[in-house]
Amino acid sequence: MEHQNITLSLPKDILLKAKHIAIEKQTSLSGLLARTLEEMVKKEDLYKKARERHLSILNDVPDLGTAGSISWSRGDIHER
Repeated sequence: MEHQNITLSLPKDILLKAKHIAIEKQTSLSGLLARTLEEMVKKEDLYKKARERHLSILNDVPDLGTAGSISWSRGDIHER
């Protein structure tokens, strides 16, 4: 995998805490950020795939015999 150097501007308190987390996890700050971003991208990709899958299911719903026209009202259904 090819890497690209970037410059980040972070609040000092966040940077300090992130450095401590990286040390606890025995990795570098770059490694910690890379792993976190990878997880975020993976979750986003999975969400998009699931959304597309569900939308295609909704588009393929069979006709329930109404031909797109509903001839009853809510009151008719709940009439006692």
